[in-house]
Amino acid sequence: MVILFSFLGRLMAHFHNDDLEYVGDDYYDIVDFEDNPLLEPEPRRDADLDSIDSDFEDDPESSKPKTDTSALEARNGKDIQGIPWERLNFTRDNYRETRLKQYRNYENLSRSREELDKECLQVEKGKTFYDFQFNTRIVKSTIVHFQLRNLLWATSKHDVYLTQNYSVMHWSSLLSRGNEVLNAAKPIVPTLKHPGLLSESVSRVQISTMAVKENLLVAGGFQGELICKYLNQPGVAFCTKITTAENAITNAVDIYHNQSGSTRITTANNDALVRIFDAESFTCLNRFSFDWSVNNTAVSPDGKLLAVLGDSTECLIVDAHSGKLTGNMKGHLDYSFALAWHPDGRILATGNQDTTCRLWDTRNLSKSLAVLKGNMGAIRALRFTSDGRFLAMAEPADFVHVFDTESEYVECQEIDIFGEIAGISFSPDAAALFVGVADRTYGGLLEFNRRHYNSYLDCVF
Repeated sequence: MVILFSFLGRLMAHFHNDDLEYVGDDYYDIVDFEDNPLLEPEPRRDADLDSIDSDFEDDPESSKPKTDTSALEARNGKDIQGIPWERLNFTRDNYRETRLKQYRNYENLSRSREELDKECLQVEKGKTFYDFQFNTRIVKSTIVHFQLRNLLWATSKHDVYLTQNYSVMHWSSLLSRGNEVLNAAKPIVPTLKHPGLLSESVSRVQISTMAVKENLLVAGGFQGELICKYLNQPGVAFCTKITTAENAITNAVDIYHNQSGSTRITTANNDALVRIFDAESFTCLNRFSFDWSVNNTAVSPDGKLLAVLGDSTECLIVDAHSGKLTGNMKGHLDYSFALAWHPDGRILATGNQDTTCRLWDTRNLSKSLAVLKGNMGAIRALRFTSDGRFLAMAEPADFVHVFDTESEYVECQEIDIFGEIAGISFSPDAAALFVGVADRTYGGLLEFNRRHYNSYLDCVF
């Protein structure tokens, strides 16, 4: 009890973000995960780095059943993260109230929010679209940069990929097992070689962002690295440092299909460039330059448009082939880091450090359709379901909001947890929602399953 209370005491101070401005000013000086004063991830173990196919079930400490929480245990009163509130001298509600009062949102631009609050949509909270299914602490997300939270991807309702220190882990919810699929601490030598390919070995890559799609894993690094690995093949097909600029961090990567059906990779970097790579030859096909550091990009479902946002209050839409500007969006008050296209290709969601998500209709970008507000922090991640029914919106810590698009985003489920959120991802079939939590003790992977309202389906699922 003393140890747990001591931890939560440190956790409370940690969640107040007292070190946030320090980290924001000096994040380029981060040498290793253990040195990050904001996140305090688990110390790196040599055994983790030496075992490419390590099975976490072999670790007797991490595989203890008590570290995980099932839906049945949650219904019987257990906290979904396993926090023993009954053994502490404050309640969950008390701690939540304190967090909401004392959490300090990070801002690059300090501006009045008075008019912004008037724009925000009044939503009906308390809905449940996704039910809690399982939480595991066998795998735990880690975060390199506090503003970048695209570190978790689901390729099916049973398969999830997430970053853990220098590794990318695969979690099977069917087998309740975690395996390492990429070790970026050791030297990585690319296996693909052909004339003109600008590949080079990399090592000790701090993974700042990642994406997984159709058997291809793409990871970006803190020093401008790019790593591309086919999940069904040994080794790494391609890796390089795509920029030598001093401010070189790879902020975001994406995998998409262009209009002809070819697979492409985009990278967004602090050197104000977006690069387009062919996903088979890994040659750089194009570079688009902007006036500010690019924090994220997303290609429209038809492959025609590229949405771009970064260290600016404006968000842009350019032609995905030529980079020519086709539209801009004004309304945010700070820098933006998150965006997502609705599957219909008409609606674009953008997330900003002004604590809001704006929805835009590409047919008329003069004004946003709606403004959705978080509870206490910047909007760091956005995801639509593949059927377009739901939009998930993640804050830096504690809250994930799920909006029903059929209700015009008025009806909302609020997932209330404790911890820095490393990433969110719907499964491709929209049946599951996964949330990665980065915390030394209570970090883990939360799984929520889509609620079915048909009685005959309830019997099956």
